[in-house]
Amino acid sequence: MNDTAHINHDAVLRARVALLGSETLPIRQQVAAFRVLVQVSPLAYLPLLTVALYDYSRQEFAHRPEIALALRAESVAAARRMHAMEPERTALLLAALIRYAEQLRLMDRHHDELVTVEQEIAHLGSGYGPRDLDLGSGSGSGSGRS
Repeated sequence: MNDTAHINHDAVLRARVALLGSETLPIRQQVAAFRVLVQVSPLAYLPLLTVALYDYSRQEFAHRPEIALALRAESVAAARRMHAMEPERTALLLAALIRYAEQLRLMDRHHDELVTVEQEIAHLGSGYGPRDLDLGSGSGSGSGRS
């Protein structure tokens, strides 16, 4: 169970209200809301946070590769947490790793890290075909087979 002593319940309420509003939130606000809500409902919000962080990196920080890389790393971390709780959610982690590797390749740096990520992708990806992975943005969970 989550430790509710350290959760800002007002922030949780504001995040829920923002997401339930009639207007579509800008991706920045979605990410902020999901970051808060992951604290109270990780199974529900980690997949959403994973995808939203990727979308945020692509939509708002394509021209700032270091920030895009950090957001994609956070996306991988969220997917890893989800995978630790539900090991069958491999496709979510695999999609996040593929997107992270994509950014590493674009930056043409971090060669050792890219090799490590590609090895993990190969390990996790055995048994998955291209149709099994939902790599589209805004898909909600990017979960493929999960």
